[in-house]
Amino acid sequence: MKTLLIILGVILITFIISQIYFMSTRSNIEEYPYEVIKEIGKVEVRKYDSSLFTSVNLSTKKYEEASSKGFSKLAGYIFGGNANKEKIAMTSPVAMSLGDSMEVMFMVPKKYKMEDLPKPDQNDIKFKEVPEKKMAAIQFGGWANDKKIEKYKDALKEVLEANDIVYTNRFFFHGFNPPYDMINRKNEILVELDDIES
Repeated sequence: MKTLLIILGVILITFIISQIYFMSTRSNIEEYPYEVIKEIGKVEVRKYDSSLFTSVNLSTKKYEEASSKGFSKLAGYIFGGNANKEKIAMTSPVAMSLGDSMEVMFMVPKKYKMEDLPKPDQNDIKFKEVPEKKMAAIQFGGWANDKKIEKYKDALKEVLEANDIVYTNRFFFHGFNPPYDMINRKNEILVELDDIES
């Protein structure tokens, strides 16, 4: 019994140390820049800077399928699956459009311009400039799935409608954690707003 407790203790300590290490290694990851304009309860209204993204379109509306396939393709590109075999730094979050089909996107580090990016090995990976835009966001923890995404999408709409904030039908999911993160997971549902200036 004592041996079992020691083994379990070692496993627990190893797990905690590994999670702290993974969190610390992400402290320097470049993030999609934005400014918080307004807070309404748990909802933030934000203005996002224009940014360059790599993207891939997938003909599915299921989060689990799109996140797995999309992440795999884009990760392959930035980890060297390109004409120059060049490694490009990971950024945060992984963005995903929500609809009948889904677009998975990685922000390109700011040091790159579109003409500097190496050609992807897979021809379904595209580059796109996303202009400055205003979005409302609501955050939730744990592991994301289709049910949670719908729940928080509805919660976001409810807050916006209660405050007479006009939103579009362009909803997004932002995921901030790699699969091996077991604690302190962060996810967001966002929607583009009509009025960029207010």
